[in-house]
Amino acid sequence: MAGNQKLFSSVDNVGGAPRLTRRGFLAAAGALGALGLAGCAPRSISESADRDPKENNDCDVVIVGAGGAGLSAAIAAHDAGVEKVVVLEKMGVNGGNTNYSSSGMNASETKFQKEQGIEDSTDLFIQETLDGGHNTGDEELVTFMCENSAAAIDWLDSLGITLDNIGQTGGMSVKRCHRPTDGSAVGATLVPGLVAAAAERGIPVRNLCEVTELVTDDGAVVGVVADDNNTPIQYNAKAVILAAGGLGSNPEMIAQYRPDLKDFVSTNQPGATGDGYRLAEDVGAELVQMDQIQIHPTVEQTTHSLVAEGIRGSGAILVNAEGKRFFDEMSTRDKVSAAELAQPNGDVWCVFDQQVYDANKSVAKLEGQGLVTKADSVAGLAEAIGVDAAALEATIAAYDAVAGGAADEFGRTQGCIVFADGPMYAIKVAPGIHHEMGGIKINVSNEVLDADGNVIPGLYAAGEVTGGIHGNNRIGGNAVCDIEVFGKNVGEVVASRVVA
Repeated sequence: MAGNQKLFSSVDNVGGAPRLTRRGFLAAAGALGALGLAGCAPRSISESADRDPKENNDCDVVIVGAGGAGLSAAIAAHDAGVEKVVVLEKMGVNGGNTNYSSSGMNASETKFQKEQGIEDSTDLFIQETLDGGHNTGDEELVTFMCENSAAAIDWLDSLGITLDNIGQTGGMSVKRCHRPTDGSAVGATLVPGLVAAAAERGIPVRNLCEVTELVTDDGAVVGVVADDNNTPIQYNAKAVILAAGGLGSNPEMIAQYRPDLKDFVSTNQPGATGDGYRLAEDVGAELVQMDQIQIHPTVEQTTHSLVAEGIRGSGAILVNAEGKRFFDEMSTRDKVSAAELAQPNGDVWCVFDQQVYDANKSVAKLEGQGLVTKADSVAGLAEAIGVDAAALEATIAAYDAVAGGAADEFGRTQGCIVFADGPMYAIKVAPGIHHEMGGIKINVSNEVLDADGNVIPGLYAAGEVTGGIHGNNRIGGNAVCDIEVFGKNVGEVVASRVVA
């Protein structure tokens, strides 16, 4: 190795092996594998083992992680003129936690909002994001994200990923959460769309290829070493982008930063084990706000399935074991979660009617898993879920009055509807670990910074692996905005620096 080149290893990262199974992740794997996209489908073990360790290991840009941020960075870098981009993904399927993104992508002053007569402002988006994070987020990063959100929506649309069904999430006063046209979960459209765009460009995405080390030379990151089916392969690069996701599937790391959450279920995919944090730390990067691990208030506990915030945004309510509402369902996730945990026995049901069912494609999938209770009436639903029928009927009557203009005792003002006669539905929910809001410290050029605020040359980061944007509470719909704005941005930034 030339000069003072040195390898930094993350093999002793806290947490060990990922959880091996999860119903949702296997379903996503099957769906993406069925696409059979050249260059992006999982490689077989034999193909991985047979590949020459010396093959094609000189790159312009290496991207660690094939989630929403990593794929977006690869596409943007390629389109900006980078010839040799490679994405390394340790799992056998692409998409990471983006596969589970359910609510949508927040963005302001978009063409779709304007077409639908939705009045919004980027200044309001910035302020509500800062307020939602209790003013602990990095104002410069938040401003950059919000100001570039409309352009990211346009960019996705140019890739054939159209997000024009606009709803609302907790903590936002305006409809700015962009979903696919049919109202389905955003990840189910975003990931296949990005995978297809990468394949069309011939960008290699190497699965079952876990990055274990960063290579440095005189303080600059100049490549990575990856474990490709027990074969170490070094990829030399002019720039390395960490887009390795979060830590929600690493119980030991969760216990390290938040021991109070050690027994919570997680919505995360099995590969979310915090590898990127250790890789970055080992070369001197600063990690910020790592104790800010978000729990999501509506998680089905037996399967760890996320019950999308868009369901509440479309009109659903939360009731306790007494059949009564207890909090503003459209408040921020941290407050709703705390209110749920305070309920008798911790029993909480997400209750809604056919209108909400029809507006959210994800409900049918949950129903197909046997997670949704259905009845022909409110009284029938009460009996099915074991709550007092008179109490539930009174609760829904009071909620209907709020939708008609009455003041809500819990302060809810958004997403209220009058429940229609006919079928009623319920899903039992409780909080679950959902998102690491802390992470690698970056600037608006996605450059990784050390504790003194100095740039670590050659190293960039994007997505959930980064910290500082969301503060101590993330607004639903802002994660997809984060990964798309900063994923696209980092691809363009590295292109401006590596293209001759």
